[in-house]
Order: sequence, then C-alpha cells, then structure tokens
Amino acid sequence: MKFLKIQTRYIPLMATAAVFALLYIIGLSSFSNFGSLGVFVNLFGDNAFLGIAAIGATFVILSGGIDLSVGSVIAFTSILIASLLDKGFDPGTAISISLLFGICFGASMGCLIHFFELPPFLVTLAGMFFARGLGFLIHPQSLGIKHPFFLNTVGDSLPVKLSNGVEIPFTASCFIAALILALIIAHMTGFGRNVYAIGGNEQAAKLMGVRIGATKIMIYTLAGFFSALAGVVFTLYMQSGNPSSCVGLELDAIAAVVIGGTLLSGGVGYLAGTLLGVLVLGLIQTLITFHGDLNTWWTKIVIGVLVLVFILLQNLVTKMTKKRIKST
Repeated sequence: MKFLKIQTRYIPLMATAAVFALLYIIGLSSFSNFGSLGVFVNLFGDNAFLGIAAIGATFVILSGGIDLSVGSVIAFTSILIASLLDKGFDPGTAISISLLFGICFGASMGCLIHFFELPPFLVTLAGMFFARGLGFLIHPQSLGIKHPFFLNTVGDSLPVKLSNGVEIPFTASCFIAALILALIIAHMTGFGRNVYAIGGNEQAAKLMGVRIGATKIMIYTLAGFFSALAGVVFTLYMQSGNPSSCVGLELDAIAAVVIGGTLLSGGVGYLAGTLLGVLVLGLIQTLITFHGDLNTWWTKIVIGVLVLVFILLQNLVTKMTKKRIKST
C-alpha cells in the first residue's frame, strides 16, 4: 500500500520526465547538432527568467493560491533598473532597490489576501495592473542599458567557461542558484512544510498549529522576491528595460508549474518538476527554432495541449488517491 501511495504521488513528475525525454529524443533524431552541450546549456540560459518566475509561482500554487502579477513585476523591475542606471545609480544599488520592491510588493498582496480575506486571483490581478502601470509611469517605452557591467562584465567575466569552449551564461547560473535556494526553503525548513500543509488542507493545518496568516504573507513575499529576481535576470539577458515586456509570462510560469506536476489545488508538487516543466517549454521552442519552417505560434498550441493533458492527469491522480484512501 505504501508503494502504491508513493507511485501515485510521483505519477505527474514521472510523466513530465517522460515528455522531456521524448522531446529530447525527437530533437536528437531530427537534427544533427541538437545533442550538443551548447544547445542543452542554452535551455537554462534562455529560459532563466521564466524558470525563476516559475519557482516563485510553485510556492504560491503549492499553497493553493495563484499569482497573476509575475509578468508585470518582471517588466517593472527591468524598466526600474534601466531607469536607475540611466540616472547614474550603480548596478548593485539598482538591483537591490528592485529586489526590495518585489519583496514589499509581494508582502503587500499577501497582507491583503490574509487580513481582508480576499481571493488571491483578484488581489494579484489588481497587482498585475498596478505594476504594469507603474512601469509605464517610470518610462513609457523601452530603455537601453549602456552600463559596462551589463554590456561587458555579464557576458565576458561572469559566465562559467567549460573545458570544451562552451560557456554557462550568468543567467543560467542565477537560475541554478535560485533553484537550490528554493529547494532548501521547500524541503529543509518549517516554512516549506507549512506551505505543503496549507495547500493540502488549510483547516487541518490550522488545527496542527500552523500560523496560516504569517505563512501566506511569507509565501507571497517570497513570490514577489523571485518575480523581481526574474526581472533582474531578464534585464541582464535583454540588456534593456521595457515596461510592455513579459505580457502573459505569468501564464507561461503557471504552465511550467502545472506541466511539472504540481497540483493546482495545492499540497502536491516538486520544484524538480518545475525545472523539468521549464525545460520542456524551452525544448518545444528550440525544436520549432531548429525546424525553421514552423510558425512560432505552434509553441503556444503545443503548450496548451500539454497543460490540458497534465490537468487531466492531475484529475486522474486525485481520483486514484481518494479511491485508495476510501478503500483503506
């Protein structure tokens, strides 16, 4: 019975791994250079800001909530950094201010959700419009960055150089570091256990002594931090700020989390699955790029199909779990 329980819990994660392996095999069999180390490394570098945003979204969805402000916060962070640099601030100060904004912004939404008992969907929807509008107030259009740290240092000194000439971009290193930090928080702290408990059954968690309010506020604070960090990485990647960028990226982040096997109802999911979900989205885009003749909008179509399939799979797993508990 214990074996069945473990197997049922890991079904979505194993399905994600199978999809990733299948897509990678398709790429290997279709394109001669697809299996190069450079292509694999670029999956992390090109999708780093999405991956970091998805990490924050994972904590929110694990708790049974949702965050629709992710894309707007990333866009705001990018234009805030670009504007501060344009005014003469050094990169460290500009990045610190943007991360502080993300923390405060997330904490504010968490407080609204807890103290006023408002639905996370509506609060983060308002946050999405607020952050987007605030970005346009700072600067109404794209603003290029001319600071040498962004133009030279990030691309020349910070990448990790491998022996075969392939470089691990600094953005990929940021993604990996954020993932390690998130894994520690989720699986080695009391806060992480509380997140799973609230997502599994909030009333039961309350009876167990979990501080529901403080945990929820911390969840959205953490999500705000990861969204702002994703904005910093996005700015490093694009070398510019743009208040109109990343429209709909919050949906890509949610899609990566769902494809990674995290239940939308909360309580079940793994950051390793989120990593695989992000890489699956990156593989789809890479395959379409390698093909050359396909319209890039096929990416969205394939992602939509995968999200639907994994939602159906989650529904099946939930029913199997309930049936097993009932029979026990």
